[in-house]
Amino acid sequence: MRGNLFAVAVDLVILTVREGVLSTLLVRRGVAPFLGELALPGGFVLPHEDLLDSAARELVEETGLTITGHHLEQLASYAAPDRDPRGRVLSVGHLALVPDLPEPQAGSDAAASAWYPVAEVGHLAFDHDRILAAGVERARAKLEYTTLAATFCPPEFTVSQLRGIYEAVWGTELDPRNFQRKVTNTPGFLVPTARKVSTGRGRPAQLFRRGEATSLHPPMLRD
Repeated sequence: MRGNLFAVAVDLVILTVREGVLSTLLVRRGVAPFLGELALPGGFVLPHEDLLDSAARELVEETGLTITGHHLEQLASYAAPDRDPRGRVLSVGHLALVPDLPEPQAGSDAAASAWYPVAEVGHLAFDHDRILAAGVERARAKLEYTTLAATFCPPEFTVSQLRGIYEAVWGTELDPRNFQRKVTNTPGFLVPTARKVSTGRGRPAQLFRRGEATSLHPPMLRD
C-alpha cells in the first residue's frame, strides 16, 4: 500500500430479521487498527480472487457462516483517503438479505461475532457506519419495488410472517387487509402450498412459497 497504489477490500452488510427485529451481522475486531471495536465482516481481496469469492471467504473466516444461495449484491465503493489508517484502501460494499441464520462463530482476525439490532448499532470501525446505513436504505427501497422481502422468510411462510418482514425492515405498521390484498393479487409473488399452519387464533393460515416474480407493479410504497 505505497505510493498511489490501492489495496482492495470487501465489506459485507448482512441483514436478517430475528424475532421481528431487523438485525445485522457484526464482528469485534481482534487486531489493529480499531482493536476491540465493532465492524462489518470483511477483509482484503487476495490476488487470485474476484470480489464475490473474497466476500464469501471473509464471511466464513470471521463468522463461520455461509450465504450461498441467498441474495447478494454489490452496494457501492468506498475510497476516502483517510478511511483506513493503514493506507489507501478501496472497499467494495456488498449487501446480503438472508433468512434467520444460526449464531456466528468468530475466527480469523475477529475476536467475536454476533447479530445486532440495526436500531441499536452505535459507532463502527473505519467508515462502516456509512456502509451499514447505505445497505439498510438499499434494502428498504428494494422492498418497495421488488419481491425480495420473501428472501428473509423460510421456504414456506404465511402472509402474516411476510408482513412482519416489511414492518421490521421499514420500521412501520402495515394494514393487514391491504397488505394481504396486495401480495396475493400480485401475479407470481406468492405461490400457495398445500399446507396450512395453526397460529392459535381463528382458522389455520395458508402457507406460501416465493413465486417467480421479481418486481412489484405498482410498487408497495412506504408511508
